[in-house]
Amino acid sequence: MSIKRHIPNIITLGNLFCGCIAVFFVLQEHVYIGCIFAIFGIVLDFFDGFAARLLKVQSELGLQLDSMADLITSGMFPGALMFHLIKYSAEVSPFLPSTLPTYDLIDWLPLLGFLITLGAGYRLAVFNLDTRQTTSFIGLPTPANALLIISLIFINQESEAIWLVNLTKSIWFLIPFTLFSVFLMNMNLPLMGLKFKTFKVKENKLKYLFFILSILLLTIFKYEGLLYTILLYIMLSLLDSRKTSV
Repeated sequence: MSIKRHIPNIITLGNLFCGCIAVFFVLQEHVYIGCIFAIFGIVLDFFDGFAARLLKVQSELGLQLDSMADLITSGMFPGALMFHLIKYSAEVSPFLPSTLPTYDLIDWLPLLGFLITLGAGYRLAVFNLDTRQTTSFIGLPTPANALLIISLIFINQESEAIWLVNLTKSIWFLIPFTLFSVFLMNMNLPLMGLKFKTFKVKENKLKYLFFILSILLLTIFKYEGLLYTILLYIMLSLLDSRKTSV
């Protein structure tokens, strides 16, 4: 039995392992380290499919395993991350009159963060059954959504843009952002796939443009550049979908 057929699945299991470690660190309140492991997992998630196509060993097992790994790394982890952000914002920024039992809300409101996990689970289940999403996506992919949530942590802890830092500490921003995140993953909107079948510029010019602009955004804006990169991905996808529909 050739070992090459198992290489993509091993990479996928690496993604799952990174996701488990990331969740562990968030539970230990070491959210920054958790984010680093989640990013490692998302990188592996990109390369498992690339390896499967390169070795010509795509399989139904690989598809299902990939979704299970994504549910942890790009579903459970960002949900736990948002739980942490909402919990912190509720504790340091009281937003209700002192006559109301705010302690009950502080205990329960952070659980709304796990709506992201539910949205990711539903999105992944639909993806596995949707034959339209072979070369592109409908709705924001769960890894991209996870990076969107991770960007809030980087902004919260590292950014020099005070207005952005304040947003990541505001419960009035975080809860609507959570709902917006769930909507983005499950909206009926075509978004471009970032996986390469060939490396020809003519066939992948929009993808190359995205990667070049992403590097520029990350270089110029540093920590908040990750947020701008995800927004750039959505914007370019919208432009591409409008162009192809005309």
